[in-house]
Amino acid sequence: MQRSFSWIPVLAIAAVAGCASTPESTTTPAPSASPSAKPSTPAPAPAPPKPDLRKTAAEVQLDEGVALYDTGDFNGAIRRLTTGNDLWSGPVSLQVQGLKYLAFSYCVTNRVALCQQQFEKALKLDPTFDLPPTEKTHPIWGPAFLRAKNPKPAAAPSAGTAAPTSPTAAPTTPKPPTPAKPAGQ
Repeated sequence: MQRSFSWIPVLAIAAVAGCASTPESTTTPAPSASPSAKPSTPAPAPAPPKPDLRKTAAEVQLDEGVALYDTGDFNGAIRRLTTGNDLWSGPVSLQVQGLKYLAFSYCVTNRVALCQQQFEKALKLDPTFDLPPTEKTHPIWGPAFLRAKNPKPAAAPSAGTAAPTSPTAAPTTPKPPTPAKPAGQ
């Protein structure tokens, strides 16, 4: 009985040792990729991505601002989009996109009036500017966009439109008083 008892620990150790060596053999790299094949020349580091030389400075500024917005750095996005003249001297389509992300950034930082102002600027640059339905229904910037797109009737008229003719409407510019007419004339 002693003999069979002494073989049990030996078998258990052999089984454990056999299990431990199995994963090593599956993770061993292929002979062609072994470090001993080229010990003197390490693999070159991947080259950093080259900037897209076709992008304009305005596109780069917009991309950087949007990237900051996408990572949640809303104040950083505002700083990047508002500093430098590259974006604001670029194509109108880029300016409108920059204003859109400025508006979004202002809205999510609780600066709703500034948010609405950016949408108003975008609409002045491009009257056809619109948000996709998913963005229009956003609880923060959706209402600010709709107010910018559909201003209240009491708002001052935009350039090129007639002034209100209602007798109770306030004139847009003060006029000098006119002399009173005598009764009966």
